[in-house]
Amino acid sequence: MDQQRKNHLDARARVLKAMAHPTRLFIIEELEKGEQCVCDLTAMIGADISTVSKHLTVLRQAGIVLDDKRGNQVFYRLRVPCILNFFGCVESVLESRAKDQAAYLAVVGK
Repeated sequence: MDQQRKNHLDARARVLKAMAHPTRLFIIEELEKGEQCVCDLTAMIGADISTVSKHLTVLRQAGIVLDDKRGNQVFYRLRVPCILNFFGCVESVLESRAKDQAAYLAVVGK
């Protein structure tokens, strides 16, 4: 594998790692609805502002979200809403796996 391809795959992995947490997935889904203030996300998640801010920092550093400071509040939005297309694919994987497991259990149960 050449260095350029390795760098590109490393960059992809960083994006996927940033998304690989239930709270961060929740944040991404909420930002699909539109821009959100950290204070609102904190209330929805039910965690302290420090924890939510850390999750948002991970998403920002990965290039998934953008921030906009307004006074003493910070608002976040998705950088590229197409990131949500990935979730459709993930759901397809989950559905396919569930069907395979159900079919296996039906055979084993006989």
